[in-house]
Amino acid sequence: MIKLLICDDQEIVCEGLRTILDADAEIEVVGVAHDGLEALNMVERVNPNFVLMDLKMPVMNGVIATRKIREKHPGIFILVLTMFEQDEWVFDAIRSGASGYMLKDTPKEDLIKAIKGTAAGKIYVDPDVAGVLFSNIRETIPTEKRPSTHLFTERESDVLQLLAQGLSNTEIAHQLYLSEGTVRNYMSTIFTKLGVSNRAQAAVLALRYGLVDTNDT
Repeated sequence: MIKLLICDDQEIVCEGLRTILDADAEIEVVGVAHDGLEALNMVERVNPNFVLMDLKMPVMNGVIATRKIREKHPGIFILVLTMFEQDEWVFDAIRSGASGYMLKDTPKEDLIKAIKGTAAGKIYVDPDVAGVLFSNIRETIPTEKRPSTHLFTERESDVLQLLAQGLSNTEIAHQLYLSEGTVRNYMSTIFTKLGVSNRAQAAVLALRYGLVDTNDT
């Protein structure tokens, strides 16, 4: 069961999301917060394993809240949901530990799919904001420090390719005939070599710098 906390400063948005998500048998909305600080406090009280996070909110914004939640509770998945497709905070949210980024006008079926997929270890980034992510990465990483395929062993490259396709650890293990523990070890090594902390960051870097074959993604 996905125990989900909604964090958004617009009450009508929260009510709409709660109605949509509570109707799904695999999702339980355990709380609603209207700013990042309230979300931090509610995480301690209601113990969610998933947070649907807005970015631009009073008191504490979603980027800071995402970072603080992930620092204290690294097992919680955070999916950013915002209305700004050209939001300058896109990369900050991913860098702070968000597992994905969706727009508020996403159809409800796609949103539910993204929530369940994220909880299963997949990555969801709305196509309309992917360009913003790539642009931010290009501008913030010096050319001489940008990663190359020479960083990785053949098996690490295989794992990275499937990661960039959005596969979960279980699916990668099945496809490469590995144990899930071995896949997790490869993930840790890949994250270290790329200088990232989560799957979304790794996938964005891999796609942006041609570390994977885009014909297979």
